Amino acid sequence: METLKDARRRVAEDDRKDFDFASRGFIATRTDPVIRRPDGRPAFDLSAYGFLQAEAPDTANPSLWRQAQILTQHGLFKVCDRIWQVRGFDVSTVTFIDAGEGWIVVDPLTTVEVARAALELVGEHVAEKPVLAVVYSHSHVDHYGGVGGVATAADAAAGKVKVIAPEGFLEHAVSENIIAGPAMLRRARFQFGHTLPCCADGEMTSGLGPRPSMGTLSLIAPTDLVTRTGQEITVGDVTMVFQLTPGTEAPAEMNFHLPQFRAVFMAENANLTMHNLLPARGALVRDAKAWADYLTQSIRLFGEASEVMFAAHGIPRFGQAEITAFLTSHRDAYKFLHDQTVRLMNSGLTASEIAEVLALPEVLAKQWFNRGYYGTMSHNAKAVYQRYLGWYDANPANLNPLPPEPAAKKYVEAMGGGEAVLATARKAEADGELRWAAMLLNHLVFADETNTAARELLAGVYTRMAYESEAGTWRNIYLTGAQELRSGVVQAPPGGFSPDVLAATTTAMLLDFAAVRVNPGKAAARAFKINLELTDRGERHLISVQNGVMVHEEGIEDADAGASVRMPRPLLLMTLLAGLPHAGALESGDIKVDGDASLYGALVDLIEPLTPNFPIVTP
Repeated sequence: METLKDARRRVAEDDRKDFDFASRGFIATRTDPVIRRPDGRPAFDLSAYGFLQAEAPDTANPSLWRQAQILTQHGLFKVCDRIWQVRGFDVSTVTFIDAGEGWIVVDPLTTVEVARAALELVGEHVAEKPVLAVVYSHSHVDHYGGVGGVATAADAAAGKVKVIAPEGFLEHAVSENIIAGPAMLRRARFQFGHTLPCCADGEMTSGLGPRPSMGTLSLIAPTDLVTRTGQEITVGDVTMVFQLTPGTEAPAEMNFHLPQFRAVFMAENANLTMHNLLPARGALVRDAKAWADYLTQSIRLFGEASEVMFAAHGIPRFGQAEITAFLTSHRDAYKFLHDQTVRLMNSGLTASEIAEVLALPEVLAKQWFNRGYYGTMSHNAKAVYQRYLGWYDANPANLNPLPPEPAAKKYVEAMGGGEAVLATARKAEADGELRWAAMLLNHLVFADETNTAARELLAGVYTRMAYESEAGTWRNIYLTGAQELRSGVVQAPPGGFSPDVLAATTTAMLLDFAAVRVNPGKAAARAFKINLELTDRGERHLISVQNGVMVHEEGIEDADAGASVRMPRPLLLMTLLAGLPHAGALESGDIKVDGDASLYGALVDLIEPLTPNFPIVTP
């Protein structure tokens, strides 16, 4: 494992090429650094990372500090003739392509407010033109959520604005975070450091970009789908040639080439960091082999035909040889990660054993863009193992182990009690064995969460681990864990869906979300069926409750159902999923029932409320 001394040496030897690429073409940034929401609260503060102008302090890994300095350069940049980017306004970047009579906007950031601010900056310093098209490169919210700041659904419906996306975009955009959304959102607060102060001893980017903006989410459904590699779409006087890359960084993703500008857009498939194959927030495991294979295809398709490369995060790269070398090295890093993890797996090593020994060859590791600022070799090796073999390492002792709390109590007892564990942990911490100290103290906290000495010492250990971490995600996770140990869980409201996202979410998906919130004891106590009609959508669904589960079938009615319930879909969302009392709607006739009127109430009673603030580092 690389030491802080190694990191300092790397930074001292930096040729500063990435800093040149990051600043090249700078035009201007906002006069007012705070981009505000309609209620006056900040959506994003461009001045928040001003502390990074200093030299790296002892509270930060100098390699991560360098990366953060690059990622937080903000403002409007000219990439090449007729292509501009606004960077540093969000975790992602937004690109503006001059299509003659108007703009093509690529990946309009996470929220409406920052996307609008980016468009205003372009209008102020380049040209005020209508938006002719929006391109979503892939199905993650930081690449489409701000679309309402640059276009309207009415203009898209009228054909005034094309909305271009890869095949499968809408399905994945609205489904990826629904079923496991509450858990993912809670974990994302650790990954991105949402509750941490932005400072030299707090959050200093995720390693992929600045922190995500906190404004208004939006979504406009695509009007034009890319269904094959080589497909061309012309907007104004600009032709884009697409490459589909499903199953890489996102389930639906694509790159594109601009032949007339000799420019290639690499979406989130080629970054200023090794990406993650399994985000710390959670997701389906990504395919490292497919990722590498698609980069091979990108090199063949676009490498010799490109003088400029830009992407959905990070900075552009310039020069055909530079681009080809970058894509080749980045490809080889993912290929090495995949192939060598599988080799070691097939030799009998477990996920944690592989993660402990796997390291990129120096020829790859010395490239800054292959460093583990966002994804790490350790985490990614475990993801490859999980993709092929799952969580179980084949050791019978790990087939059905004790859960953390009872195991912790037995570990502490076996080690001679809390004081003995605390003493051993203090020595480990003093000796710099921080991982061992964290393991010991984690057991002690889970055995007795009221042990304030253990909590404080563990928080200190996590803080030291954070300060040494090269990965922005690891830093945020350690610091958020320390925050929770010292101050308890920061109370945040449950995540909600924006009206645009709700409108695009099928009723079947929403009923799936209801089904995973069913209390099994209540559901096992009785069996019933409800015919549900959504009057504003002309939809019919049969909902069956039996054996502790809820099942729904679209387009089905059952003559023997105990009740037939009719209502508009918004009322279903409010009463079934959001906890709005339903009795008044029944009395007013907004919800109409034929049959047993109590059954809809029984269904509502099965759905447990969300728990957005569950503890993570304590029992």
